[in-house]
Amino acid sequence: MAIQLYHNPRCSKSRATLALLVARGMEPEIIDYLNDPPDEATLKQLRTALDCPVIEMVRTKEAPYKENSLDTASEEELIGAIARFPILLERPIVVNGSRTAIGRPPENVIDIL
Repeated sequence: MAIQLYHNPRCSKSRATLALLVARGMEPEIIDYLNDPPDEATLKQLRTALDCPVIEMVRTKEAPYKENSLDTASEEELIGAIARFPILLERPIVVNGSRTAIGRPPENVIDIL
């Protein structure tokens, strides 16, 4: 399985993570999650692989988070919100087989390579 990168090319951390992977000779499958959003099942798989609460996958400073009063949302509601508003997905996320990490900072992904 190829390494996958949930990527936003406008994000400096996402670009830095991509550069880190390329510098290590890797050619990740780039998933442009803003234009091709993951469905709820995929988001649940990512959450399981990350082994974290869903809130750690959420960009809480984005407008849809505030506009939809998600600060009291359940994990299921947060998954649904990310699926509806993919800008809420924390980025970048690198998937290497069964190992997954959020690249904030980009060096966080080194342990899963």
